[in-house]
This record gives sequence, C-alpha cells and structure tokens, in this order.
Amino acid sequence: MTPPLVLQAFRQPGALTALSLADWDLLLRQARRSNLLARLYALLDERGLLEQVPQKPRQHLEWAHAIADRHLQAVQREVGLIRKAVAKAGVPVILLKGAAYAMAKLPPAQGRIFSDIDIMVPKESINAVEAALMLHGWAATHHDSYDQRYYRTWMHELPPMRHVKRSTVIDVHHAILPETASIRPDPGKLRAAACLLEGYDDLRVFAPVDLVLHSATHLFHDGELENGLRDLVDIDGLLRHFGRLPTFWPELVGRAQELELTRPLFYALRYAAQMLHTPIPPETMEAAGAGRPGWPVMTLMDGLFGRALLPDHPSCSGSLTGTARWMLYVRANWLRMPPLLLARHLFHKAFISPKAE
Repeated sequence: MTPPLVLQAFRQPGALTALSLADWDLLLRQARRSNLLARLYALLDERGLLEQVPQKPRQHLEWAHAIADRHLQAVQREVGLIRKAVAKAGVPVILLKGAAYAMAKLPPAQGRIFSDIDIMVPKESINAVEAALMLHGWAATHHDSYDQRYYRTWMHELPPMRHVKRSTVIDVHHAILPETASIRPDPGKLRAAACLLEGYDDLRVFAPVDLVLHSATHLFHDGELENGLRDLVDIDGLLRHFGRLPTFWPELVGRAQELELTRPLFYALRYAAQMLHTPIPPETMEAAGAGRPGWPVMTLMDGLFGRALLPDHPSCSGSLTGTARWMLYVRANWLRMPPLLLARHLFHKAFISPKAE
C-alpha cells in the first residue's frame, strides 16, 4: 500500500519537487488536516527546496508560515504575561509541550500551532498559582461541581482557565498523568531534572529525555489523536535533534524505566521509525523492547495506530479507521481510571451532568 503523500513528504522532502499539481493539491489537504502545513513549509525551507515548489502550492505554504509566525509571537507574549502573573507566588514553573518547544526554540516549534499553553507546578503550590492567575484575569471554564471535583480529585491538572479579555487558555498541571492512571511517573523526578530556559531564571523545560518521554506519553497513553500525526512528527523532530547529544540515546530507555514509561516509549520509537523513518540506533530499539506488549496486543496496536495516526482525510481513511480511533479512545479512558471509577464517571457524564445547549 502506497503511504499517504504527507508521510512521503516528511520521509523524503527532496522527492516533492517531482510532484504534479494534482499531487500537491492532495498533499496540502492532507497536511492541513494534520496541522502540518506550516511545518511542511519549515521542512522545505530548511532543505532549500521552497523555490522548486510550484507557485500556487508555495503560496499556500507561505500563508501557513505567516500564520504560524504570528502564532509564535502571540505565544511568546502570553508566556510573558503568565510569568508576570505568577511571579509573586514564587513557584517554579515548567513549560510543557507546545509552549516548551516554542520558548526553547526546538524543532517541533517550527510551524506548530496549538490552542493553549500548558505549565507544570508542584502539587502543593497549585492553589497559589490558580489564585495568582485569577487575580490577573484567568477564570475557570468548567463550572459544573462534578467537573470541578473530577479535575481536582482525580486528574493531573486544574480545569482549563481562560483569560476574560484575551480568551487565551492555560492548563495548569502538577503531573503528566492523572492521579488515577495505571502508571504514575513521579513528577518530582521530572521537576528535579528540568533545565532552566535560556535567558530566564524563572522558567524551565523538561530535560531532553523527559521531553521525548512526555511527548510519547501524551500521544500513546493519553490517546489524544486529533493531532496524532503532528505529535508523531514532534517526536521525530525531538529524536533527530537530541540524538546528536552523546548521552541522549544511552539515557533514554533507562529514564523510561525509572519513570514507568517503557510502553509509551516503545510505541513512540516503533511508529516513528515505521511511519517517518526516524533514525534510531539498533541498540536503543532493542533496549526499548522491554516495553513491548505480547504479540496479540502488539498485532492489535499495529492495526489501530497504523490507521489512527494517519491524517483525518478521506484519502487516508479506510473502512476501519473510525473503529480504530474509537477503540484507542476507549483504551485511553481505560488507562486513565480504574474500571469502577471509569464506569461511575461515564454514567455521570451521560445521564447526570448538565448538557450544553
């Protein structure tokens, strides 16, 4: 089966110069549905290939790049406002995911557009951070008492907070997985290894191996697949970037074992190598096999992720794609909560919680 054009693009960008206009049209549609259009611009620009792209497709890429550039500036301003809001609380702040990539100028930041800013603070400081943000205009978005209890008792974050004037959203985490999850990476270990962001004395990002492990966990444990291919491209970019560090590959699997994240790491390396041809040392792949499931589960996961990680576009979807995404959604909820608590939660959301008008 021929892989989708967007996968071919990230595997071999040089081959794009031979595409017909019809192929370019399809590629742009697939990339747009994957939130990878501006990232594709960055990839071609980095390889010096933009001038070889036909005019019409190049215009689409340039527009996407301009939007992403404006978004990056907005993120930088918003992070500055968050710093100002929490400064008096004296709480160490770690930027997560898209905000971390943007502020640390990492490869996944190129062309990446995201809807909210995620930060992590110590659990014992989360109320102080929430109060500081509220004083500066952020307010909770979930007012139902059950939702508030759901987040504050069981989850790893506060309910999302939206600024009353700018409508920007911040997610305040105290861990990377819920309190009720089947695995519980120690947030204290993540905080202890975090690195100061260059040019700042009050902002940190995860250490290189932890950035990869968090990205892998977000995609392969949380089950948020709306931007699945984009998140896999993030992992590819992080692995290629940090893989040049002499200590990165030797530390990666050991750190995953320490944080109980061998399964998400195994999936991340497996599907990055399969789908994006990410270069991974054979000894690292072999060591990561400690997180490999048994063959029946492995066969099932290959079928599910092989479909669900493709762009949500008709040219990439088959008769089983919807089923695969639904099954991974169920799996994510199963991993998030013990069965009895999950059943109670789903019953409450289905029959008791107020419905949106």
